[in-house]
Amino acid sequence: MKKRGENLIFKPHRSGGAGHTFISGLLTAALVSALVFIPQGEVFATTQQQIDQAQAEKDLLEAQRLANEQALNELRTQHGELMTRVGELSGELENISDNLTALEAAMVQKQAEIEETSAALDEAVATEEWQYECMVIRVRDMYERGDQDFISALLSAKSISEMLTAAEFFEKIEEYDQRKLQEFKDNRAFIEDQKARLEMERAELESLIAEAEAEQDKVNGIIASTRDTINVYSGQIEDGEAAALAYEAAIKAKEQDLAYLKAKLAEEMAMSRAAANGVWRDISQVTFDENDRYLLANLIYCEAGGEPYEGQVAVGAVVINRLLSAKYPDTITGVIYQRSQFSPAGSGRLAIALAQNKATSSCYQAADEAMRGVTNVGTCVYFRTPIEGLTGIQIGGHIFY
Repeated sequence: MKKRGENLIFKPHRSGGAGHTFISGLLTAALVSALVFIPQGEVFATTQQQIDQAQAEKDLLEAQRLANEQALNELRTQHGELMTRVGELSGELENISDNLTALEAAMVQKQAEIEETSAALDEAVATEEWQYECMVIRVRDMYERGDQDFISALLSAKSISEMLTAAEFFEKIEEYDQRKLQEFKDNRAFIEDQKARLEMERAELESLIAEAEAEQDKVNGIIASTRDTINVYSGQIEDGEAAALAYEAAIKAKEQDLAYLKAKLAEEMAMSRAAANGVWRDISQVTFDENDRYLLANLIYCEAGGEPYEGQVAVGAVVINRLLSAKYPDTITGVIYQRSQFSPAGSGRLAIALAQNKATSSCYQAADEAMRGVTNVGTCVYFRTPIEGLTGIQIGGHIFY
């Protein structure tokens, strides 16, 4: 290790920032909340890394927004197809209802015809029975009178012609009775056939009505089910549209983050160049406060407590380098608590360490060496975990630059 003023081969070069950004957000397939950038982090999380992370998150949001839009378009298409199907089913239902109305009207008419035919049949049966009774009465009367009227008519005839006429008269009466009885029987049989036909037609109508009602219930069920599906799609479309707005807001917020980080990177690059080429104080010109050793040792514990001793000295040297540069605050407290530089100071970890004096003896020893002007990292004012393309002095798990 060398003290301030001794020659070092390494020339410090600042290629990144000193903040580490924690992004919190919740993204789901259906809904995403806007991500808010909080510019606070550790000194070894470079601004360029934050830019890369923010760009990757923005690209992910864009991909998710596109996927959401595609899913939303599919939902809208399916929703439209279902609405069209409901319209078609409503037309079918209207036709079924019209057919059912016609069948019910035909059933009413058929019932009226059956009732009318039943009445005619009752009348025909009564007439047939009356005719039959008349014949029975005449036959019984003729039998009881012993055919006296017939014999008397023959004997009273004055000529053969009158005799034949009388015989023919009685014969025609019998023929008439037989003919009328047969007519009534035939008429009753015809009416019975008509009634049977009407009853069969009524049964067919009842079957058609039952089929129409079943079809009506089926179509009503399909319409109800389709409308339920439409309601589900409508809810999903609302969720998708809300997600689209949320994605847009999140992307806009990420773009603002990127703009902020790029401006911050430019500022840090300028600060790094200015610090390298600017005025530096000598360690002998610094007056430390009573609490500086305690504060620096606990910061070293937070940042490099698990690092080798050389790494702990290096972290302390970065703090002192900033203290000596005219581009940074001129007190230990000012350097450590400078906004967005050392994450333990912003996250509360340093406060916890200070409250419990977590610093180990090696952390105190490293703080003492740094405060005496010892540096093993030259004039480096940044450090971070190693990444590809970053050159500097590597000590333990950190690159100093």
